Amino acid sequence: MSGDEPVPLQPTAGADEPELDRALRPRTLAEFVGQDRVREQLTILLEAARRRHEVVEHCLLCGPPGLGKTTLAAIIAAELEVQVRVSSGPAIEHPGALASILTNLGPGDVIFIDEIHRLQRTVEESLYPAMEDFTFDYVTGKGSGADAIRIPLQRFTVVGATTRLGMLTAPLRDRFGVTFRLELYSPPELAAIIRRSARLLEVAVEPSAVELLARRARGTPRVANRLLRRMRDFAEVRARGRVTEAVAEEALRLLEVDTLGLDATDRRLLRVICEHFGGGPVGLGTVAVSLGETEETVEDVHEPYLIQAGLLARTPRGRVVTATAYRHLGLRPPATLPALEPDRLPLDP
Repeated sequence: MSGDEPVPLQPTAGADEPELDRALRPRTLAEFVGQDRVREQLTILLEAARRRHEVVEHCLLCGPPGLGKTTLAAIIAAELEVQVRVSSGPAIEHPGALASILTNLGPGDVIFIDEIHRLQRTVEESLYPAMEDFTFDYVTGKGSGADAIRIPLQRFTVVGATTRLGMLTAPLRDRFGVTFRLELYSPPELAAIIRRSARLLEVAVEPSAVELLARRARGTPRVANRLLRRMRDFAEVRARGRVTEAVAEEALRLLEVDTLGLDATDRRLLRVICEHFGGGPVGLGTVAVSLGETEETVEDVHEPYLIQAGLLARTPRGRVVTATAYRHLGLRPPATLPALEPDRLPLDP
């Protein structure tokens, strides 16, 4: 990547970045910042299970990417002092793969299934008896030679994560004892996360720079940490290693992150609807094709923050930009667009 190309907020991680991501993750509920309602409910759930010497009920975590679903799964296992096995819906391609994972779980272990809404139907149906009765039913052979084998399993906990709760089938959703919905973080919560990460990364960040990064992190800890790493790189090369507010501003301009935390793709999404479709309504598929992105990327990565920031609205007829989006782009809003309610803007522009 040349020096004049914009750096996306959610890039494909470099070789060292997954390790850095893991290093920055909190390991206990006490270290986990934000999501107060979820933390309180989870604390009670774990303590009750410990007192009864039972496994924790199956948990479903839903919400936009980067809010801590994987981290919470690891914390659940750590708090209970058991092992966690990590997989994903697309990776479990057939019932045999699921059987291999489940039969290797120890008593009370946690299996974390990311993107659980993308499980194959045959795999999902094999998971039902495992979650309910802790048995795995496996059919060998075909036709008249077929034989059903029931394999007993250790009692375990499934922690499922999804960005698209509506895509889960009702039978699978009903087998989870508790569902936690993670919301986008407030700037003060993100500031606390950035301060903690800065200590772990041993990078000097002035308080005003912390607040600036928190306002532009799109309500997402993963984005906050990635921006902080980019600030660290920028400061090391151009500012003697210290991240001041001026250094942060200059680095964010290079990254094309604006005052509301929007990146180039966010602004292009809004501009396409404004200039090509008269502000909407326009269908998700049309927007995705116009951007050259998948519908899932638009809906799961870009839209949640744009909606919370009051720049975009979902209607039965399609996506509609608000008057605030027009003004943010420097365009004149049509009189027919919905006005933004003042209390819907979570960030200080």
